[in-house]
Amino acid sequence: MLRASISSGSTFETLAGYARAAVVEFDTYAEVFVSGCTGFDYASMTISDDVATQARQCFHNIADALAKAGGDLSHLVRVRYYLTDGADFETLAPIFGEFCGAAKPAATALVCGLVDGRMKIEIEVDARIPRNGN
Repeated sequence: MLRASISSGSTFETLAGYARAAVVEFDTYAEVFVSGCTGFDYASMTISDDVATQARQCFHNIADALAKAGGDLSHLVRVRYYLTDGADFETLAPIFGEFCGAAKPAATALVCGLVDGRMKIEIEVDARIPRNGN
């Protein structure tokens, strides 16, 4: 079993001592654990006020981490949604389906506070990516 870390390049990862994703390699697959992703566009370090735009950016950030691990959103097995306002779920559910519908991962949605008041959603995922042609 091998373990590797993936970084988004965010300085906050270094400050807080974590990786965007941890990859655990097995003989025929890799398990990928992607840290909570928010709606920040890491290239510009900006975040939209719109919850739907934030959700789409979350999935972009997740897809980027999965690509670095050799996978994509079709490899999702588990997703956790953290919302600051439960009323947003109705707006967000179709977006979740747009990005996760093919994989149909197990999912949980929670209403909670997030560390930055601009953040309206945070999404973390687990994926299983086949290796060696499996």
